Amino acid sequence: MSAPDQKKILWLPPALTGAALVALWYAAIAIFKIPGYVLPAPQAVIAAAWRERASLGHAMLHTGETALLGFAAAAAGGAAVALVLASSRWVKAALYPWVLVLQMVPVVVMIPIFVIWWGAGRPSITAIAFIIAFFPVAASTTLGLVSTDRGMLDLFTVLQASKAQEIFLLRLPSALPYFLAGVKIAATLAPIGAITGEFLAGTNPETLGYLLIVYRADPGKMPEVFAVALASYFLGLLFVGVVQWLSWRLLRDWHESERGAE
Repeated sequence: MSAPDQKKILWLPPALTGAALVALWYAAIAIFKIPGYVLPAPQAVIAAAWRERASLGHAMLHTGETALLGFAAAAAGGAAVALVLASSRWVKAALYPWVLVLQMVPVVVMIPIFVIWWGAGRPSITAIAFIIAFFPVAASTTLGLVSTDRGMLDLFTVLQASKAQEIFLLRLPSALPYFLAGVKIAATLAPIGAITGEFLAGTNPETLGYLLIVYRADPGKMPEVFAVALASYFLGLLFVGVVQWLSWRLLRDWHESERGAE
């Protein structure tokens, strides 16, 4: 079977699964007689998304900007912290538990603190997106940096390579797949963090989180609530798609995770 045929087949299982889920959606409404203000039909959600396309489009843009800021900060900050943690066994033992503590604190506890520090609005929301997306990058990159092939490390030692050469020519390239794996997870979490922050600490009416508040207040707007969820899905899909493309570009020529994906 040729590569193009294989790619076509790869699309078939998720397409069939999606069709089955939509069929179950319709079946649940028909069998249990669920009213539209509880679970709207798919066509009602699509119609609501079309009616509100202008508002949803602007909201996706503003929410995406905030999510991108938090995501970029998480990617850069996570990589920097990973370099520090991987620099020494003692440094990792001293600092890594505190990184875990930061991740384990519930976001709903941090939101009031951020609002007190920076006020309601984009700075606090960006911080929420950063907190949610930071840990996967830091954890994955740290694992990659400390998992460098021992034989290659010994070779660099024999060749009397400097510490900087070891880091930039060996450890960082070998950790790149781990870093990108963490970034992929962060790409799914940053939009969630941004929308959560907008819902709980937002002031801009042109955001997905704020629209969710407005639509939720009206029982007749349940299709619009689902339309916001649909817009959120497409925003997350955009983030993940860009990161996946970047991962493919960087790894396709040498790493098994992306070889043969063309």
